Amino acid sequence: MAQDSNKRKKPNILITGTPGTGKTTTSSALAEATQLRHINIGDLVKEKNLHDGWDEQFECHIINEDLVCDELEDIMEEGGNIVDYHGCDFFPQRWFDRVVVLQTDNSVLYDRLNKRGYSQNKISNNIECEIFQVLLEEAKESYAEDIVVALRSDSIDDIIRNASNLTDWVRGWQPVS
Repeated sequence: MAQDSNKRKKPNILITGTPGTGKTTTSSALAEATQLRHINIGDLVKEKNLHDGWDEQFECHIINEDLVCDELEDIMEEGGNIVDYHGCDFFPQRWFDRVVVLQTDNSVLYDRLNKRGYSQNKISNNIECEIFQVLLEEAKESYAEDIVVALRSDSIDDIIRNASNLTDWVRGWQPVS
């Protein structure tokens, strides 16, 4: 459990995984079911200008991790948040009570990223991350093992099941006394 979870009335959840694994869809469904606040870090970075420019090679903003953490500090202490982002190692460990790593079959992931219009270079980079389980390893290295869970996210049925199981977890969550 997160160190400061006993001060919160509601849990904080990080939903991470390679782009295209269903983080935003899962986070949105979970937020709707639990009334927790969904924070999409990619959107937050753009809205609040929490980046250091554009990375031409990877075709994305270069997020300023310090600015993101400063922006989130107070609301994370309150609890009741679902953070949706494809990275996880820069967030403070104390913020999260559950870290969910979504994983998707490579052929499904390829199709999803291709439909988004990603370049072949960007698709290849993300498929390699999924093959080598980069996000799962990052989560295991960054957070207590007992709060990290890997969930399949190949289909809408998987996403519905994941959101349902996480909703049950939220309803059963108790702050550490």
